[in-house]
Amino acid sequence: MAATTTTADSTPDNSEGMAYLDTLPRRVVTVYLPLFVILVVLLFPFYWMALTAIKPDEQLIDMDTYNPFWVVSPTLKHISKLLFQTNYPLWLWNTMMISVAATVLSLFASVLAAYAIVRIRYKGAVAVGAAIFLAYLVPPSILFIPLATIIQAYGLYDSPFALVLVYPTILIPFSTWLLMGYFKTIPYELEECALIDGASRWQILVKIILPLAVPGLISAGIFSLTLCWNEFIYALTFLSSTQNKTVPVAVVSEFVDGDIYRWGSLMAGALVGSLPLVILYSFFVEHYVSAMTGAVKE
Repeated sequence: MAATTTTADSTPDNSEGMAYLDTLPRRVVTVYLPLFVILVVLLFPFYWMALTAIKPDEQLIDMDTYNPFWVVSPTLKHISKLLFQTNYPLWLWNTMMISVAATVLSLFASVLAAYAIVRIRYKGAVAVGAAIFLAYLVPPSILFIPLATIIQAYGLYDSPFALVLVYPTILIPFSTWLLMGYFKTIPYELEECALIDGASRWQILVKIILPLAVPGLISAGIFSLTLCWNEFIYALTFLSSTQNKTVPVAVVSEFVDGDIYRWGSLMAGALVGSLPLVILYSFFVEHYVSAMTGAVKE
């Protein structure tokens, strides 16, 4: 009877935490209004890119006659010119190829590093993990000059392969830290049982750890792919010929002639270039959030 009374008495206490959201005015102020502001801030750049990409040239120039936040008589001229009269498909392919190759290389190295730091107990493992994460905090603007010297010395200048080798320097530290946090959530007992049964470290990593760490791998892969896709400094420094450029560099350099900005082509290039990442996030957003939560919790 006492247990029943305790449960009954504790029920109002558990519900009081969110009671302030019961009234509509409070919900408007504390929930709906902040969500509306966040949505506007996040979605307005995409709306502006899409709007500019389908505006005729006269509406892009004459802001006094036409409403800048709306379009009259939309056109696909800018998108058609981008896809069929420029090297944009080649730039998109370069960006995709470089990003995927650098992401795969970085994930392979990060998995090995994270497993060695977290699952193999040795003195100094925590310090090594902290040092790897601190390497991520080094700005790319400091590293691109010495890296350019190395790339030039090995004859890789103006080659997409240069970016495939350079991008892991900024991808591996964060990916390793992310996977370290996720590997810590996997029970050690599974690994100890496998060791007792005679499994090697490589078999444990491939058959036990990696299948359980799929959300973490997806999260690290999305992060690495996004960072490679949007990276600008290294791509601008190491690539010079038009056919080898990536989308972020090519859109800025090829559609700006001195002080003349071809806004329709610029926004069409930015919009089309962002669509693959938007589609990727839409498929894996749940895995991405769950892995990030596990890494931060650790």
